[in-house]
Amino acid sequence: MGKAVLFVGGTRSGKSGLAQRWAEAQAPWRLYLATGRADDAEMAARIARHKAERGQGWQCSEEPLDPVGLLSGIGLAGAGQTKGAEAPSPGVVLLDCVSLWVANLMAADMTEADILGRVDALAAVVADCPLPLALVSVEAGLGMVAMSSLGRRFQDTLGLANQALARVCDTVLFVSCGLPLALKGQLPEELC
Repeated sequence: MGKAVLFVGGTRSGKSGLAQRWAEAQAPWRLYLATGRADDAEMAARIARHKAERGQGWQCSEEPLDPVGLLSGIGLAGAGQTKGAEAPSPGVVLLDCVSLWVANLMAADMTEADILGRVDALAAVVADCPLPLALVSVEAGLGMVAMSSLGRRFQDTLGLANQALARVCDTVLFVSCGLPLALKGQLPEELC
């Protein structure tokens, strides 16, 4: 079984950068599982910047609605092995990010119960993933209560999603100002 690390923190806390650093220390071939969508020019530029920052050794798969489907088949062929002319199989997976995934599911008019059902399916895959796995999510409980019912629904649903994923991860790191704090497990030495 691979180890799973949940990186959680506020916007621009440094969680994605630390998750990338951790993943790069795990294996030379890595899969970046992106949940973001380039729905406007600003988001397209943000995605392009993130791709450029990742550099060599990364494969990218965009799964804004169904990361569980892709993760379910990960690692079955053996980490790091090359199949013919294809790229090597990844030795680690970075899912960035859970909060965008939840927002995408809400935008698809899914109920909280349906979204949390998908989160439970993701948690089951995380618990059984044969590869090291990093998950990134925004901590929804640090700011003020949202002004709109949609915002409050998002905060509530994401908070419950983060709790479900934290239960199955070996390590949970809270990130603030680019610094990780272990909430569960030990701070990985790659991040010390």
